[in-house]
Amino acid sequence: MSAFEGSTSELFRVGDGIVLKQPRVILRASKLYDNLTRGIDTSFSVEQQILEILDHPRIVRYLGRNNGQGDPRGILLAEANHGNLQRYLDEHSKIPMSVRKSWCLQAVEAIAYIHHRGVIHSDLRPENFLIHATTPGTLDMLLCDFGGSTCDRLGLDGGHLPDPGFYDPNSGAESTHQTDIFSIASVLYVILTGHWPYRGPGPFKTGKEMEDYGLEVDDLFERGRFPDVDGLFAGEVILKCWRNEYASADDVLDDVRKLM
Repeated sequence: MSAFEGSTSELFRVGDGIVLKQPRVILRASKLYDNLTRGIDTSFSVEQQILEILDHPRIVRYLGRNNGQGDPRGILLAEANHGNLQRYLDEHSKIPMSVRKSWCLQAVEAIAYIHHRGVIHSDLRPENFLIHATTPGTLDMLLCDFGGSTCDRLGLDGGHLPDPGFYDPNSGAESTHQTDIFSIASVLYVILTGHWPYRGPGPFKTGKEMEDYGLEVDDLFERGRFPDVDGLFAGEVILKCWRNEYASADDVLDDVRKLM
């Protein structure tokens, strides 16, 4: 089994096309052990319950709870064979525009679908979209990581908000449909340009660099200043999302479809 690490979880390949996502081990000696453990427990419980009500080509496929070796809180997922969107963009600079346009459509399709199911993702960013070759010669987008999501119909609140660059600092601390609509604008921008809003391409090199970026982009977004999207595919759609001019993700989807 080969492992992949996330911020709160570890993923192990346990079979052909199957991965086990389970909580990261927290050292009991840590002063934050109790708080971290509770947060991870909540995240996995929320994700499992939400995945159980989702079934769509644009959503990572849930295969059930872990009944084998490893943490019983773990969940089984269908593996995406090209990793996450951020990694793919970092490693592939020459992606055909036709593929980028398709990803834009698929990303918005995913958000419109989960909103119909009563789910707000609340943590949309390139790491939470997966790239998968569904058939030879195709690269499709799958939305994943619902541990921080909310779902009123199930009484679930993962208690998360998007990261800077994907978050509207004028929106407050409650997740709404507009939270995702604002975030998806930044995701589309990244898909089309290869970099985050007001950043160059490539990962952050230090924690301070990430912190400084967060302060800068939050200040710009709070003042209603957004990157130039003139000449960009779906640029007007992206700007309208950032400006909260859409009533629903369905409206965003309608406009993107008109451009395809």
